[in-house]
Amino acid sequence: MSAGGCAAIVFGEVSERLKEQPWKGCVGLVSTAGSNPVLSVCFVGVFRSVQCGSGRYFGGFESGTVAMTDQRRTVLYDRHVAAGGRMVDFAGWRMPVQYGEGIVAEHLWTRKHASIFDVSHMGRFVFRGWGALPFLQYVLTNDASRLAVGQSQYTILADEGGAAVDDAYLYRFWDGAYLLVVNAANKDKDAAHLRSGLEGFKDVKMNDVSESLAMIALQGPGSEAILGELLEIGKLPPAGRNALCTAMICETEVWLGRTGYTGEPVCFELMFPCDAAEEIWDALVRHGARPAGLGARDTLRLEAGLPLYGHEYGLDEKGQEIPILACPLARFGVSFAEAKGDFVGRAALGRQREALER
Repeated sequence: MSAGGCAAIVFGEVSERLKEQPWKGCVGLVSTAGSNPVLSVCFVGVFRSVQCGSGRYFGGFESGTVAMTDQRRTVLYDRHVAAGGRMVDFAGWRMPVQYGEGIVAEHLWTRKHASIFDVSHMGRFVFRGWGALPFLQYVLTNDASRLAVGQSQYTILADEGGAAVDDAYLYRFWDGAYLLVVNAANKDKDAAHLRSGLEGFKDVKMNDVSESLAMIALQGPGSEAILGELLEIGKLPPAGRNALCTAMICETEVWLGRTGYTGEPVCFELMFPCDAAEEIWDALVRHGARPAGLGARDTLRLEAGLPLYGHEYGLDEKGQEIPILACPLARFGVSFAEAKGDFVGRAALGRQREALER
């Protein structure tokens, strides 16, 4: 991969070089069929570079040419190092791209069993007050009024031109409050974008809780059994994508969601105070979950065809904004319902929708 930001994308059998240097090698989708994993679906051409945090990254991972400075660490950093995690700079954070067995093994373990991913680096904002819902209806593209307590949804922060500022997930764990989780690389930009829209709304408070909460994604068919063994008080969220609840694990209140970005039908995200992170991580490992890094998280997302800012959203290789609805799956995060009302980017998104229907 060159310093200019482009690399040829090829396909074929998984090589040892890819296992050893995944962020400098080729990128594709790992097929889980058969006993010999292969890169069965790849993008022929070039892979765009994206600007994240303090440096330039390719496909979401370090290019190998970026000076690593001012790196932050999640509360689980020591656990990653102890488990043999290969640490790289990602959006200004020191994060594990893979562990000892490599990306392919982690990908397959997730699909067949259960893996845990540290996603504590992501941004988390809580909105409270009777004005929270009208505000979120205006600054987000999905219809937040459809969320009952105990539900969540995929959504997008749009600009007036109909391009994405970021994609995000909105959770309603409690009555009168909402939690918005955004991509780590865009956290500061998103915060500024959201705060700029607060001026026209009364009785809405926005709090950044990113530093006080840890977040773990538990993904794979064995996830439900693992969590069920750890529950002390409460139950798992009702069956069905995007369901939420709170429960006690390791004597800690945990916010649980049947969410995640690996494409796994059985999936959970756990949020809880940082001081409980190591104990909960260790408990998940003892019950059969294996740590997985950024590399497997990205190949799992790609295999599932899920969009992500910096890839399907953002700027194209010419530096031009990508229309949100150019990504087919974006329609699940955009609502034109009458109850939704006006929102940032609605007019431009309406024109995009009309163009697609011609």
